[in-house]
Amino acid sequence: MKTRLMNNLGLKILAFLAAGMLWLLVVNIDDPVTSATYQDVAVTVINQEVLAEEQQTFQIVDNTQTVDVTVTARRSVLNRIRQENITATADMRELTLRTQIPISVSVIGYDYVDAEASPRNLQVRLEDEETKSFPIVPTTTGTVRDGYVLGNIQAVPENVSIRGPKSVVDQIDRVEASVNVSGLSQDDVLLSELVLYDEEGDEIDQSLLTNNLGSEGVSVSVELYRTKSVPIVFDTSLIQAADGYEFAGITYEPEEIRISGSEEALEDISEIDVPALALELSDLTERTEQVVDISDYIPEGVSLADENAGSVAVIISIEKDGTKAFDVTPSSVIVNNLSEDLVLNYDQAEALEIHVRGPRETLEALNLDKKVSIDLTNYTQAGSYAVPVTVSLPDDCTLETAVSIQIVLEEKE
Repeated sequence: MKTRLMNNLGLKILAFLAAGMLWLLVVNIDDPVTSATYQDVAVTVINQEVLAEEQQTFQIVDNTQTVDVTVTARRSVLNRIRQENITATADMRELTLRTQIPISVSVIGYDYVDAEASPRNLQVRLEDEETKSFPIVPTTTGTVRDGYVLGNIQAVPENVSIRGPKSVVDQIDRVEASVNVSGLSQDDVLLSELVLYDEEGDEIDQSLLTNNLGSEGVSVSVELYRTKSVPIVFDTSLIQAADGYEFAGITYEPEEIRISGSEEALEDISEIDVPALALELSDLTERTEQVVDISDYIPEGVSLADENAGSVAVIISIEKDGTKAFDVTPSSVIVNNLSEDLVLNYDQAEALEIHVRGPRETLEALNLDKKVSIDLTNYTQAGSYAVPVTVSLPDDCTLETAVSIQIVLEEKE
Protein backbone atom coordinates (compact mmCIF):
# COMPACT_ATOMS: atom_id res chain seq x y z
CA MET A 1 0.00 0.00 0.00
CA LYS A 2 2.76 2.42 1.01
CA THR A 3 4.74 1.54 -2.08
CA ARG A 4 1.72 2.16 -4.26
CA LEU A 5 1.19 5.59 -2.77
CA MET A 6 4.84 6.60 -3.20
CA ASN A 7 4.91 5.56 -6.84
CA ASN A 8 1.53 7.07 -7.88
CA LEU A 9 2.34 10.15 -10.01
CA GLY A 10 -1.26 11.29 -10.16
CA LEU A 11 -1.51 11.51 -6.43
CA LYS A 12 1.71 13.53 -6.34
CA ILE A 13 0.35 16.05 -8.84
CA LEU A 14 -2.94 16.27 -7.00
CA ALA A 15 -1.12 16.94 -3.74
CA PHE A 16 1.00 19.66 -5.38
CA LEU A 17 -2.05 21.39 -6.83
CA ALA A 18 -3.85 21.19 -3.52
CA ALA A 19 -0.86 22.76 -1.77
CA GLY A 20 -0.72 25.56 -4.37
CA MET A 21 -4.40 26.28 -4.03
CA LEU A 22 -4.07 26.32 -0.27
CA TRP A 23 -1.16 28.80 -0.57
CA LEU A 24 -3.14 31.05 -2.89
CA LEU A 25 -6.08 30.91 -0.53
CA VAL A 26 -3.90 31.90 2.42
CA VAL A 27 -2.19 34.70 0.45
CA ASN A 28 -5.46 36.14 -0.81
CA ILE A 29 -6.95 36.08 2.62
CA ASP A 30 -3.88 37.67 4.23
CA ASP A 31 -2.82 40.05 1.35
CA PRO A 32 -5.74 40.38 -1.07
CA VAL A 33 -5.75 42.26 -4.36
CA THR A 34 -7.71 45.48 -3.90
CA SER A 35 -7.96 49.00 -5.29
CA ALA A 36 -7.19 52.52 -4.08
CA THR A 37 -7.88 55.89 -5.71
CA TYR A 38 -5.38 58.76 -5.74
CA GLN A 39 -6.88 62.16 -6.46
CA ASP A 40 -5.61 65.18 -8.41
CA VAL A 41 -2.70 63.54 -10.22
CA ALA A 42 -1.26 66.06 -12.70
CA VAL A 43 -1.24 65.06 -16.37
CA THR A 44 1.98 65.66 -18.33
CA VAL A 45 1.65 66.26 -22.06
CA ILE A 46 4.54 64.79 -24.05
CA ASN A 47 5.63 65.23 -27.68
CA GLN A 48 4.15 68.72 -27.91
CA GLU A 49 6.57 69.49 -30.72
CA VAL A 50 4.24 67.83 -33.21
CA LEU A 51 1.99 70.88 -32.83
CA ALA A 52 4.87 73.35 -32.89
CA GLU A 53 5.78 72.06 -36.34
CA GLU A 54 2.34 73.24 -37.51
CA GLN A 55 2.65 76.54 -35.57
CA GLN A 56 -0.16 75.46 -33.32
CA THR A 57 -0.54 75.00 -29.61
CA PHE A 58 -3.24 73.79 -27.27
CA GLN A 59 -5.21 74.54 -24.16
CA ILE A 60 -6.46 71.94 -21.70
CA VAL A 61 -10.21 72.26 -21.20
CA ASP A 62 -12.91 70.81 -18.95
CA ASN A 63 -10.53 70.77 -15.96
CA THR A 64 -8.87 67.58 -17.17
CA GLN A 65 -5.33 68.75 -16.34
CA THR A 66 -5.59 66.60 -13.19
CA VAL A 67 -7.19 63.18 -12.91
CA ASP A 68 -8.09 60.62 -10.29
CA VAL A 69 -6.08 57.40 -10.65
CA THR A 70 -7.35 54.05 -9.42
CA VAL A 71 -4.57 51.51 -8.80
CA THR A 72 -5.27 47.81 -8.38
CA ALA A 73 -2.60 45.85 -6.47
CA ARG A 74 -2.05 43.79 -3.39
CA ARG A 75 -2.88 45.56 -0.18
CA SER A 76 0.74 45.47 0.96
CA VAL A 77 1.77 47.26 -2.25
CA LEU A 78 -1.01 49.85 -2.08
CA ASN A 79 0.02 50.73 1.45
CA ARG A 80 3.41 51.86 0.11
CA ILE A 81 2.29 53.74 -3.00
CA ARG A 82 2.18 57.52 -2.73
CA GLN A 83 0.76 60.03 -5.20
CA GLU A 84 4.25 61.12 -6.28
CA ASN A 85 4.89 57.51 -7.44
CA ILE A 86 2.14 57.83 -10.04
CA THR A 87 2.66 59.41 -13.46
CA ALA A 88 -0.11 60.32 -15.86
CA THR A 89 0.90 61.22 -19.40
CA ALA A 90 -0.91 62.25 -22.55
CA ASP A 91 1.02 61.72 -25.79
CA MET A 92 0.21 64.42 -28.35
CA ARG A 93 1.00 61.89 -31.09
CA GLU A 94 -2.14 59.99 -30.02
CA LEU A 95 -4.44 63.01 -30.45
CA THR A 96 -7.82 61.96 -31.81
CA LEU A 97 -10.59 64.11 -33.26
CA ARG A 98 -8.24 67.06 -32.56
CA THR A 99 -9.90 67.31 -29.15
CA GLN A 100 -8.75 64.47 -26.89
CA ILE A 101 -5.68 62.45 -25.95
CA PRO A 102 -5.76 59.10 -24.09
CA ILE A 103 -4.18 59.32 -20.65
CA SER A 104 -1.65 56.63 -19.81
CA VAL A 105 -0.92 55.83 -16.17
CA SER A 106 2.05 54.06 -14.59
CA VAL A 107 3.16 53.44 -11.03
CA ILE A 108 6.92 53.67 -10.86
CA GLY A 109 8.79 51.08 -8.81
CA TYR A 110 5.83 48.94 -7.75
CA ASP A 111 4.25 45.69 -8.93
CA TYR A 112 0.59 46.39 -9.62
CA VAL A 113 -2.26 44.75 -11.49
CA ASP A 114 -3.83 47.78 -13.14
CA ALA A 115 -3.89 51.59 -13.05
CA GLU A 116 -6.60 53.65 -14.67
CA ALA A 117 -7.27 57.40 -14.95
CA SER A 118 -10.61 59.07 -14.56
CA PRO A 119 -11.38 60.74 -16.89
CA ARG A 120 -9.53 58.57 -19.36
CA ASN A 121 -8.88 61.32 -21.91
CA LEU A 122 -7.28 64.72 -21.74
CA GLN A 123 -9.60 67.23 -23.39
CA VAL A 124 -7.77 69.88 -25.42
CA ARG A 125 -8.56 72.75 -27.74
CA LEU A 126 -6.11 73.43 -30.55
CA GLU A 127 -5.44 76.95 -31.71
CA ASP A 128 -2.85 79.01 -33.51
CA GLU A 129 0.32 79.88 -31.67
CA GLU A 130 1.36 83.52 -31.32
CA THR A 131 4.50 85.33 -30.19
CA LYS A 132 4.48 88.93 -28.98
CA SER A 133 7.07 91.24 -27.44
CA PHE A 134 6.20 93.26 -24.32
CA PRO A 135 8.07 95.89 -22.30
CA ILE A 136 8.77 94.73 -18.75
CA VAL A 137 7.53 97.26 -16.21
CA PRO A 138 9.67 97.20 -13.03
CA THR A 139 7.79 97.73 -9.74
CA THR A 140 8.80 97.71 -6.09
CA THR A 141 7.27 96.85 -2.75
CA GLY A 142 8.47 97.82 0.72
CA THR A 143 10.34 100.91 1.91
CA VAL A 144 14.05 101.64 1.61
CA ARG A 145 16.10 102.64 4.65
CA ASP A 146 15.58 106.08 6.20
CA GLY A 147 17.63 108.77 4.48
CA TYR A 148 17.21 107.21 1.04
CA VAL A 149 14.63 107.25 -1.74
CA LEU A 150 14.21 105.19 -4.85
CA GLY A 151 15.94 106.53 -7.92
CA ASN A 152 15.82 104.88 -11.31
CA ILE A 153 14.54 101.32 -11.49
CA GLN A 154 15.00 99.29 -14.64
CA ALA A 155 14.09 95.77 -15.68
CA VAL A 156 16.92 93.62 -17.04
CA PRO A 157 16.15 92.82 -19.83
CA GLU A 158 13.68 95.59 -20.64
CA ASN A 159 11.57 93.50 -23.03
CA VAL A 160 10.37 89.91 -23.23
CA SER A 161 8.96 87.75 -26.03
CA ILE A 162 6.05 85.59 -24.91
CA ARG A 163 4.75 82.64 -26.92
CA GLY A 164 1.60 80.64 -26.44
CA PRO A 165 -2.02 80.19 -27.48
CA LYS A 166 -3.23 83.24 -29.37
CA SER A 167 -6.28 83.60 -27.12
CA VAL A 168 -4.04 83.80 -24.04
CA VAL A 169 -1.29 85.99 -25.51
CA ASP A 170 -3.89 88.47 -26.76
CA GLN A 171 -5.13 88.91 -23.18
CA ILE A 172 -1.77 90.26 -21.98
CA ASP A 173 -1.99 93.98 -21.26
CA ARG A 174 0.93 94.52 -18.88
CA VAL A 175 4.06 92.59 -17.91
CA GLU A 176 5.58 93.40 -14.52
CA ALA A 177 8.69 92.41 -12.61
CA SER A 178 8.38 93.26 -8.92
CA VAL A 179 11.08 93.31 -6.23
CA ASN A 180 11.02 93.98 -2.48
CA VAL A 181 13.29 96.89 -1.50
CA SER A 182 12.60 96.84 2.25
CA GLY A 183 15.64 98.11 4.16
CA LEU A 184 17.74 98.63 1.03
CA SER A 185 20.55 101.17 1.51
CA GLN A 186 22.63 100.85 -1.66
CA ASP A 187 22.23 100.27 -5.38
CA ASP A 188 21.48 96.65 -6.19
CA VAL A 189 20.24 94.24 -8.84
CA LEU A 190 17.49 92.00 -7.48
CA LEU A 191 16.08 88.81 -8.98
CA SER A 192 12.42 88.89 -9.91
CA GLU A 193 9.70 86.93 -11.68
CA LEU A 194 7.36 87.96 -14.46
CA VAL A 195 3.73 88.61 -13.61
CA LEU A 196 1.26 89.06 -16.45
CA TYR A 197 -1.95 91.09 -16.18
CA ASP A 198 -4.95 91.57 -18.44
CA GLU A 199 -6.61 94.94 -19.02
CA GLU A 200 -8.84 94.37 -15.98
CA GLY A 201 -5.79 94.01 -13.74
CA ASP A 202 -6.29 90.28 -13.19
CA GLU A 203 -3.25 88.00 -13.18
CA ILE A 204 -2.88 85.65 -16.16
CA ASP A 205 -1.95 81.98 -15.70
CA GLN A 206 1.40 81.36 -17.43
CA SER A 207 1.27 77.55 -17.49
CA LEU A 208 0.61 77.53 -21.25
CA LEU A 209 3.10 80.26 -22.07
CA THR A 210 6.84 80.34 -22.67
CA ASN A 211 9.28 83.25 -22.93
CA ASN A 212 12.79 83.97 -24.13
CA LEU A 213 14.32 84.83 -20.75
CA GLY A 214 16.12 81.53 -20.41
CA SER A 215 17.80 80.38 -17.21
CA GLU A 216 18.89 83.90 -16.25
CA GLY A 217 15.28 85.06 -15.86
CA VAL A 218 14.52 88.70 -15.14
CA SER A 219 16.11 91.11 -12.65
CA VAL A 220 15.42 94.67 -11.57
CA SER A 221 18.22 97.22 -11.24
CA VAL A 222 17.47 99.53 -8.31
CA GLU A 223 19.22 102.89 -7.85
CA LEU A 224 19.03 104.74 -4.53
CA TYR A 225 19.47 108.45 -3.82
CA ARG A 226 20.35 110.16 -0.55
CA THR A 227 17.91 112.75 0.84
CA LYS A 228 18.33 116.13 2.51
CA SER A 229 15.95 118.74 3.96
CA VAL A 230 16.64 122.35 2.95
CA PRO A 231 14.77 125.62 3.62
CA ILE A 232 12.66 127.35 0.99
CA VAL A 233 13.45 131.04 0.41
CA PHE A 234 11.05 133.33 -1.49
CA ASP A 235 11.98 136.57 -3.24
CA THR A 236 9.07 138.92 -2.36
CA SER A 237 10.30 141.99 -4.25
CA LEU A 238 7.42 141.90 -6.77
CA ILE A 239 4.60 141.85 -4.19
CA GLN A 240 2.91 145.27 -4.18
CA ALA A 241 0.10 146.57 -1.98
CA ALA A 242 -2.51 149.07 -3.16
CA ASP A 243 -2.33 152.74 -2.18
CA GLY A 244 -3.11 153.15 1.51
CA TYR A 245 -1.91 149.60 2.27
CA GLU A 246 1.44 148.00 2.81
CA PHE A 247 2.95 144.56 2.40
CA ALA A 248 3.58 143.04 5.84
CA GLY A 249 5.43 139.84 4.94
CA ILE A 250 4.65 136.22 4.12
CA THR A 251 4.28 132.92 5.91
CA TYR A 252 4.31 129.59 4.12
CA GLU A 253 3.99 125.87 4.66
CA PRO A 254 6.10 123.83 4.38
CA GLU A 255 9.12 125.94 5.21
CA GLU A 256 11.50 123.11 4.27
CA ILE A 257 11.47 120.61 1.46
CA ARG A 258 13.17 117.22 1.15
CA ILE A 259 15.30 116.75 -1.96
CA SER A 260 17.16 113.72 -3.24
CA GLY A 261 20.25 113.10 -5.34
CA SER A 262 23.84 111.97 -5.16
CA GLU A 263 25.85 112.96 -2.10
CA GLU A 264 28.01 115.26 -4.25
CA ALA A 265 24.98 117.10 -5.65
CA LEU A 266 23.34 117.48 -2.23
CA GLU A 267 26.48 118.94 -0.66
CA ASP A 268 26.29 122.01 -2.93
CA ILE A 269 22.67 122.89 -2.05
CA SER A 270 21.79 124.76 1.17
CA GLU A 271 18.38 126.20 0.20
CA ILE A 272 15.78 126.33 -2.54
CA ASP A 273 15.51 129.87 -3.96
CA VAL A 274 12.13 130.77 -5.44
CA PRO A 275 12.39 133.80 -7.79
CA ALA A 276 10.27 136.94 -7.50
CA LEU A 277 8.21 136.05 -10.57
CA ALA A 278 6.59 133.22 -8.60
CA LEU A 279 4.90 135.85 -6.38
CA GLU A 280 4.31 138.70 -8.81
CA LEU A 281 1.18 140.36 -7.33
CA SER A 282 0.00 143.98 -7.28
CA ASP A 283 -2.75 146.24 -5.84
CA LEU A 284 -3.33 143.95 -2.86
CA THR A 285 -5.74 145.21 -0.19
CA GLU A 286 -6.17 142.13 1.99
CA ARG A 287 -4.48 138.96 3.07
CA THR A 288 -3.94 136.78 0.02
CA GLU A 289 -3.23 133.06 -0.28
CA GLN A 290 -1.18 131.69 -3.14
CA VAL A 291 -0.05 128.14 -3.96
CA VAL A 292 3.38 127.98 -5.58
CA ASP A 293 4.71 124.88 -7.34
CA ILE A 294 8.44 124.90 -6.60
CA SER A 295 9.22 121.87 -8.78
CA ASP A 296 10.60 124.14 -11.51
CA TYR A 297 13.03 125.77 -9.08
CA ILE A 298 14.78 122.60 -7.90
CA PRO A 299 18.47 122.81 -8.95
CA GLU A 300 19.75 120.58 -11.70
CA GLY A 301 21.13 117.27 -10.49
CA VAL A 302 18.61 116.82 -7.67
CA SER A 303 14.87 116.28 -7.45
CA LEU A 304 12.05 116.32 -4.95
CA ALA A 305 12.21 113.27 -2.70
CA ASP A 306 8.43 113.12 -3.04
CA GLU A 307 7.39 114.19 -6.53
CA ASN A 308 3.93 115.11 -5.20
CA ALA A 309 5.27 117.45 -2.49
CA GLY A 310 6.14 120.45 -4.65
CA SER A 311 3.20 122.66 -3.65
CA VAL A 312 3.85 125.39 -1.07
CA ALA A 313 0.94 127.36 0.44
CA VAL A 314 1.93 131.03 0.85
CA ILE A 315 -0.02 133.59 2.93
CA ILE A 316 0.70 137.22 2.00
CA SER A 317 -0.15 139.69 4.77
CA ILE A 318 -1.43 143.13 3.74
CA GLU A 319 -2.04 145.93 6.26
CA LYS A 320 -3.64 149.34 6.05
CA ASP A 321 -1.32 152.22 6.73
CA GLY A 322 -1.21 152.63 10.49
CA THR A 323 -2.43 149.07 11.15
CA LYS A 324 -0.83 145.72 11.78
CA ALA A 325 -2.23 142.23 11.24
CA PHE A 326 -1.75 139.49 13.84
CA ASP A 327 -2.49 135.80 13.29
CA VAL A 328 -3.81 134.07 16.41
CA THR A 329 -4.48 130.33 16.48
CA PRO A 330 -7.79 129.20 18.05
CA SER A 331 -5.93 127.05 20.57
CA SER A 332 -4.17 130.13 22.00
CA VAL A 333 -7.43 131.99 22.74
CA ILE A 334 -8.12 132.24 26.49
CA VAL A 335 -11.56 130.86 27.44
CA ASN A 336 -13.40 132.44 30.37
CA ASN A 337 -16.54 131.24 32.18
CA LEU A 338 -17.07 127.94 30.36
CA SER A 339 -19.94 126.00 31.98
CA GLU A 340 -18.83 122.91 33.89
CA ASP A 341 -21.43 120.87 32.01
CA LEU A 342 -20.07 121.72 28.57
CA VAL A 343 -17.06 120.88 26.42
CA LEU A 344 -15.61 123.43 23.97
CA ASN A 345 -14.42 122.67 20.44
CA TYR A 346 -13.44 125.13 17.74
CA ASP A 347 -15.34 125.00 14.47
CA GLN A 348 -12.48 126.50 12.46
CA ALA A 349 -8.91 125.42 11.84
CA GLU A 350 -7.49 128.62 10.34
CA ALA A 351 -5.93 131.33 12.46
CA LEU A 352 -7.82 134.47 13.46
CA GLU A 353 -6.60 137.54 11.60
CA ILE A 354 -6.72 140.53 13.96
CA HIS A 355 -6.00 144.02 12.58
CA VAL A 356 -4.89 146.61 15.13
CA ARG A 357 -4.63 150.37 14.46
CA GLY A 358 -2.19 152.57 16.33
CA PRO A 359 1.14 154.35 16.24
CA ARG A 360 3.78 152.52 14.25
CA GLU A 361 6.17 152.35 17.22
CA THR A 362 3.48 150.76 19.43
CA LEU A 363 2.41 148.30 16.74
CA GLU A 364 5.96 147.16 16.11
CA ALA A 365 6.38 146.32 19.79
CA LEU A 366 2.90 144.82 20.26
CA ASN A 367 2.56 141.12 21.08
CA LEU A 368 -0.89 139.52 21.47
CA ASP A 369 0.22 136.40 23.36
CA LYS A 370 -2.29 135.75 26.19
CA LYS A 371 -4.19 138.92 25.28
CA VAL A 372 -6.96 137.36 23.18
CA SER A 373 -9.95 135.86 24.99
CA ILE A 374 -13.64 134.95 24.81
CA ASP A 375 -16.29 135.13 27.55
CA LEU A 376 -18.83 132.26 27.59
CA THR A 377 -20.99 133.51 30.47
CA ASN A 378 -24.04 133.77 28.22
CA TYR A 379 -23.41 130.48 26.40
CA THR A 380 -24.91 127.81 28.64
CA GLN A 381 -26.50 125.47 26.10
CA ALA A 382 -24.94 123.04 23.67
CA GLY A 383 -24.73 124.36 20.12
CA SER A 384 -22.67 126.26 17.55
CA TYR A 385 -21.91 129.93 18.12
CA ALA A 386 -19.97 132.87 16.68
CA VAL A 387 -18.47 134.40 19.83
CA PRO A 388 -16.98 137.92 19.89
CA VAL A 389 -13.27 138.02 20.64
CA THR A 390 -11.84 140.42 23.22
CA VAL A 391 -8.33 141.75 22.65
CA SER A 392 -6.38 143.50 25.42
CA LEU A 393 -4.64 146.45 23.73
CA PRO A 394 -2.55 149.46 24.77
CA ASP A 395 -4.52 152.69 25.31
CA ASP A 396 -3.29 154.17 22.05
CA CYS A 397 -4.41 151.16 19.93
CA THR A 398 -7.82 149.96 18.73
CA LEU A 399 -9.20 147.05 16.71
CA GLU A 400 -9.61 147.91 13.05
CA THR A 401 -12.62 145.55 12.81
CA ALA A 402 -14.51 143.36 15.27
CA VAL A 403 -13.40 139.73 15.38
CA SER A 404 -15.39 136.60 16.25
CA ILE A 405 -14.56 132.92 16.47
CA GLN A 406 -16.69 129.90 15.60
CA ILE A 407 -17.12 127.44 18.49
CA VAL A 408 -19.11 124.29 19.22
CA LEU A 409 -20.35 123.52 22.74
CA GLU A 410 -21.25 119.94 23.62
CA GLU A 411 -22.61 118.38 26.78
CA LYS A 412 -20.14 116.33 28.80
CA GLU A 413 -20.74 112.61 28.68
